[in-house]
Amino acid sequence: MYTHQELETMIQQCSRCPLSQSRKQPVIGRGSLKADIMFVAEAPGAQEDVQGIPFVGPAGRVLDILLASAGLTRQDVYITNIIKCHPPGNRDPKPEEQEACIPFLRAETTLLRPPVIVCLGRIAAQKLIDPQFKITRQHGTWVHRKGYWMTAVYHPSAILRDPSKLEETKKDFQSIIQKLQEIEESKYPL
Repeated sequence: MYTHQELETMIQQCSRCPLSQSRKQPVIGRGSLKADIMFVAEAPGAQEDVQGIPFVGPAGRVLDILLASAGLTRQDVYITNIIKCHPPGNRDPKPEEQEACIPFLRAETTLLRPPVIVCLGRIAAQKLIDPQFKITRQHGTWVHRKGYWMTAVYHPSAILRDPSKLEETKKDFQSIIQKLQEIEESKYPL
């Protein structure tokens, strides 16, 4: 198993796919290495590519609002992406790019061992939960797989495009807190 620093060095040096040639810098996950919740989106955006930090643009501000609605801050969670380099034109990551990067996400997950993984958006949900995942119908539903409780919520950029999704996404974030409470209670039954 790698340390977070070793993983960051590996990602900095990565040339496993063509995105390594066009990136300004890769974006490794950030947050608490003891987090009970790992948020996984599909890919860094243009501002993340410049700063090397996940969710620093307008979608990041929406994520902060959602976290606050559940009584959380970025210091309470871990935020990462399936792929670590920005796809040109903000396009969806290609399957081969996802496959090239998935070992890094697996290493992050092994390092953290969070009981809850939350997919931010359809692409992450289709990669991690079910290739046929329909975010509009299935957001907020839970599956248990390989020792992790997993759910998906609307990506913050989807809320920027359609602000009417904000309130239902806040409810999904409340469900995340409820799931954590259930997990904790199951550890110490009365």
